Amino acid sequence: MTRPVAQGDGRLLELDLLRFGAALAVVAFHYLVAFNSVWGQRPAQLFPEVATLAGLGILGVELFFIISGFVILMSVWGRGVGEFAVSRVVRLFPAYWLSVLAVAGVYGLTSATALDPKFSLRDYLVNLTMVQRGVGVADANGVYWSLWVELRFYVLISLLVLVGVTMKRCVAFMAAWLVASVFAAGLESKLLDLILMPKYAPYFIAGMALYLIYRFGSSLLLWGLVVVSWALAVLSATNRVEGRAKLVGIAAMPVPEWTVVVTVTVMFVLMALVAVGGLRKARWRGWAPLGAITYPLYLFHTPVAVLMIPALRGQMPPWAAATLTTATAIALSYLVYRLAEQPLQRMLKPRLGASLKFLRSDGLAPHTLSSSGDKRTEKASVP
Repeated sequence: MTRPVAQGDGRLLELDLLRFGAALAVVAFHYLVAFNSVWGQRPAQLFPEVATLAGLGILGVELFFIISGFVILMSVWGRGVGEFAVSRVVRLFPAYWLSVLAVAGVYGLTSATALDPKFSLRDYLVNLTMVQRGVGVADANGVYWSLWVELRFYVLISLLVLVGVTMKRCVAFMAAWLVASVFAAGLESKLLDLILMPKYAPYFIAGMALYLIYRFGSSLLLWGLVVVSWALAVLSATNRVEGRAKLVGIAAMPVPEWTVVVTVTVMFVLMALVAVGGLRKARWRGWAPLGAITYPLYLFHTPVAVLMIPALRGQMPPWAAATLTTATAIALSYLVYRLAEQPLQRMLKPRLGASLKFLRSDGLAPHTLSSSGDKRTEKASVP
């Protein structure tokens, strides 16, 4: 028997809390460990008591990927590729466009130099497409790399949508992707890495399997996919953190391997609890605003730090500067969400929905087409 997939407005509110926690983890990693140039020295030396914990914030993005696998599969069930594409454009691009403009404004209109990508106008324009990595242009904001991963996941899952989303097809898709990604990791082929994403596939696959458990109930096969994905995710995460430590030095990234294993395990356990209803008591509507500002916070916390921390670091203790900058980033994210992202989404959604219906009608009787767009919402996917 199929379980109900959500309550109320279609959102699993505990996921909003997890998403906000993941975003704060990324902010902590950047502000307290990674952003050397905004502090003028290694942040890990300024915040030694939390450097290890903050360093683990690098894995906040991996939690986003698990959540994305879960929620995107939920959102495509019963949808066509067109509806899915419209929902993703509406969800991703308004805040993203604003963040690209914000980065360009910070470096074009102020004297800020920390983390400056030194971009031309053309580079910023290419970044507006979100596919800059695919055409050999660097990211204007360092966090954009994960959106390129998300886009490739959307392409892969669109193939599943094309043939029709069913339980059996999902399992076959996940198993094939998991096996293929293992082989791709060993072949070191750039093309296969581009398509199959062996470093990140385990997170998306685990999220998808956990959604199927949530929807249809537990099965040995689905839990087997989760466990194998967990093992591969641990390997991928330890390699990523180790690579970072080798690049910047262990003093700047003091994160022992065992803490990475524990962190990845905790992420999987939390998402497993979501799947089996173990976090149902934590489902509170008060988490929804936190989930809503997660994506803007992820996109805007870097330019906020670039402007604020260099100005504050000589005026107050490091902890005060970091706290004030974080609070400002959260407040700005709320303003972006309410005053810019939501209005742009309301403008885009009916127009893109009407355009999709027009294309499906072969251009006949456009005045009869509804402009209401797709009413379904699933905001708990990307950061």
